[in-house]
Amino acid sequence: MKMAELKGSDSIVGISDITEGKGLWKALVAEFLGTFILVAVGCGSCIGSPTTVQIALTFGLTVAALVQAIGHVSGCHINPAVSVSLFVTGDIKLLKMLLYIVAQCIGAVTGAAFLQFLLPEKLVGSLGITNVNADLNACQGFLFEALLTFLLVFVIHGVCDGRRKDITGSVPLAIGLTITAVHLSGIQFTGSSVNPARSLGPAVVMNLWENHWVYWAGPILGGVLAGLIYRFIFKVQKGESDSYDF
Repeated sequence: MKMAELKGSDSIVGISDITEGKGLWKALVAEFLGTFILVAVGCGSCIGSPTTVQIALTFGLTVAALVQAIGHVSGCHINPAVSVSLFVTGDIKLLKMLLYIVAQCIGAVTGAAFLQFLLPEKLVGSLGITNVNADLNACQGFLFEALLTFLLVFVIHGVCDGRRKDITGSVPLAIGLTITAVHLSGIQFTGSSVNPARSLGPAVVMNLWENHWVYWAGPILGGVLAGLIYRFIFKVQKGESDSYDF
């Protein structure tokens, strides 16, 4: 009985990921490095007087490149909302999720600090920090972030569904284009973070925390809803993909 309870607990907590996961350290390094690059390069595009298209393409292309580069190592979550979503759908376990989020947050803060170090003081500005449009209240910003993250994470679940046989295009491209789309839509409202770590990095370095809760609560809610809806309604079941008529 005790052995059964231990196995049941491990199926959620994932102690074996720590004790037996020989590649875990590589995955954590990949998550750190990926989030470091995302924040340093992405927030770099926000410096000065960039256009919305410039920022959207920078984030979209950077994520697409990173998925291609480290997706086979860690899954390239580089986003706590993605990690939490994959936990609630049972694709990763609790300890791994927590370690991923820690690595992502450290990478984001380090990336923002490195970007600040590279720039002369007159160019730093707000270092690409995200905030809610002055014409919106925090709750509206929260809902925008939840909606935009829902789209991103829903697409991630869809294109990464291992039982689909109809995907012939590029997974990194699909995710990168979705990042671009949510930025084109949401930059004017919330800065389109859709990633708590991306907002955390500049907030820590600049010590600016206005409406910061929006960028954790919104993306995590959107990610959780996207994961649950995809898993229980749209996820391809065993043998089901053969019956689809495309």
